[in-house]
Amino acid sequence: MSASTTGLELERGSRRLRDAVELLSSMRFAIALLTVICIASVIGTVLKQHEPVNNYINQFGPFWSELFGAFQLYSVYSAWWFLLILAFLVASTSLCIARNTPKIFKDLKSYKENLREQSLKAFGHRAEADLAQLPEVAARNMGQALAGAGWKVKLQRRETEAGPGFMVAAKAGAANKLGYLAAHSAIVLICLGGLFDGDLVVKAQTWFQGKSSFTGGGMIADVPERHRLSDRNPTFRGSLLVGEGQRAGVAILTQPDGVLLQDLPFEIELKKFSVDYYSTGMPKLFASDIVIHDRYTGETKEARVEVNHPVNYRGVEIYQSSFDDGGSRLKLKGIAIDGRPRSLELDARIGDSARLDIGGQPMTVEFTGLRVINVENLGDTAASGADVRKVDLRQAIEGRLGAGHKTMNHQVRRNVGPSVSYKLRDASGQAREFNNYMLPFDIDGRRVFLLGVRDTPAEPFRYLRLPADDQDSMDGFLNLRAALADPALRRAAVRRYAAGATEGQRRDLTQALEASAGRALDLFAGVQQSAPAGTEPLPGGLPALSRFIESNVPQAERERASEMLLRILNGTLFELAQLARERAGLAALPRDERSVSFMTLALMALSDAFYYPVPMALRLESFEQVQASVFQVARAPGKTVVYLGCLFLILGVFAMLYVRERRLWVWLAPRAEGGLRATLALSSNRKTMDADREFETLKTLLLQTPTEVKA
Repeated sequence: MSASTTGLELERGSRRLRDAVELLSSMRFAIALLTVICIASVIGTVLKQHEPVNNYINQFGPFWSELFGAFQLYSVYSAWWFLLILAFLVASTSLCIARNTPKIFKDLKSYKENLREQSLKAFGHRAEADLAQLPEVAARNMGQALAGAGWKVKLQRRETEAGPGFMVAAKAGAANKLGYLAAHSAIVLICLGGLFDGDLVVKAQTWFQGKSSFTGGGMIADVPERHRLSDRNPTFRGSLLVGEGQRAGVAILTQPDGVLLQDLPFEIELKKFSVDYYSTGMPKLFASDIVIHDRYTGETKEARVEVNHPVNYRGVEIYQSSFDDGGSRLKLKGIAIDGRPRSLELDARIGDSARLDIGGQPMTVEFTGLRVINVENLGDTAASGADVRKVDLRQAIEGRLGAGHKTMNHQVRRNVGPSVSYKLRDASGQAREFNNYMLPFDIDGRRVFLLGVRDTPAEPFRYLRLPADDQDSMDGFLNLRAALADPALRRAAVRRYAAGATEGQRRDLTQALEASAGRALDLFAGVQQSAPAGTEPLPGGLPALSRFIESNVPQAERERASEMLLRILNGTLFELAQLARERAGLAALPRDERSVSFMTLALMALSDAFYYPVPMALRLESFEQVQASVFQVARAPGKTVVYLGCLFLILGVFAMLYVRERRLWVWLAPRAEGGLRATLALSSNRKTMDADREFETLKTLLLQTPTEVKA
């Protein structure tokens, strides 16, 4: 049987109907559908599915994100056009099987023993020999020999002028044809299983039973019935979040325009969640000890759910998908980045929100996450993720070209402690995300606190680093920042610096240094502005000093003026730090290398603090962690069908690739002078060296002569 790209041709019906049936059942149509499915699958693999719409807008922009959304590329495998293509592929492949199955079974039963002698001479593998046997005896001997070698044999008697002759027809490798049926049936089974276990049944309920997606908020128990699916739903796949010590029995089915709630025939209670980590900070194993409460019988069943080890109950598979925060309790304190005195303490839970007044602006703070373990590479400061100048705390992997790609940096991974994430949303709804670490980082012997911020989820975090003082806290820096915002302390620090620097010198020198130091400190504090016409004033910091120098100092003298102003600024800030410590009742800073390191970091942090987007940050004081498990619950009756289809596909592909269909004919023609003339021919569906060797073996076995093949 030769493969044909044409489809099933009806003898009756209109022209359009016959053409449609022929196209639908043709191989070319099925291959085209498979190509489209492959392209769609690549898109679904490359493009993250079921992400928030804002993520796609940030990544692709408004136009392309809206265009991709119109084609449902964000949920490819549940898109109506994808399901429609699968349905057409099922129909097309089924028609192909229906069209070719009768031919295949007919061919399996046929030995093609009616082949003429002249036709045998057209085969590539053929041989002839004279045998000194009676035709019937030779035919039976050959048939027995072939049967013993695994061939199926049929003998045909033919009358000739010289007497009765015999055609020995044999065949082997019929499983090759069955492989065609198995492979094509596998496509139908896998597509049917995918359709049934996909969103088709859920979509059918939204189309015909009045179900619709839910887009609001509030308690799950208050969601109307039209947004819920019955626990008798034959197929679904959703997510279920359960906190430690809590119970839940309603899964969330994500839809392109919202969510559907799937009631379960049971509730899951999370007794304990366990997680182990690799040295890199990645989870190694996480598992949940649960209790299943049956809604109908009241029966309880204890079980342990691990990754790749699901639990089955009432036909629903419970998988360990991931883990999350279950509402950890936080104690936070507000820290004044702008230096103004504020007192704020918050008791909050992850997932809650609160109204705050920050710098005279009403804002909503949303507590989004608590990470107890943060493992970062602190081995190479220049390339380490702990260096805030790398912005996103990710290791830049250096390599070299050669025989292989090898890393060249030394990695020292260390748990740097807990961090808290929250969002500040203004009155217009715009939100910034913050990520603040509870403990300081140790970078080359320098201890710094990291305060991260980003405007959109598509951006990496930008970090402000605050130096830790001699008590390993950020209070020393915060006292210095508050002193910088105090005019009286600034003037006192300027006088003390000028007096110490000009001790024993003329009064006019002291006054001149006071004026220069006062101007430098005021520029740095953002009090005195020096903005050229047509430019916006800067809030302060080193950029303000730089603009002042560029506007007032000739280019040839700018380098010397910069060095002088920085020297004056460093000295004045040191005296300001001493005054801040005196006001806090602390001992004075010693003039040693540690103090110099602290003041260097403090200078950079003070400069960067002017550009922090909000005047206050939240510091994590303490927490009580509550873990939560994210389960995937699925009822997939089509799974068995898919597994059966995969088995058929494996068997079919192996049969088509590794099983050669062969047919053999031996024509035994009697001769008038006695004996007979034997003509041997072999046909194979693939020309291989194995076929050549097999022909030589058969020629020796049946003809008992090394007769050469005649071309």
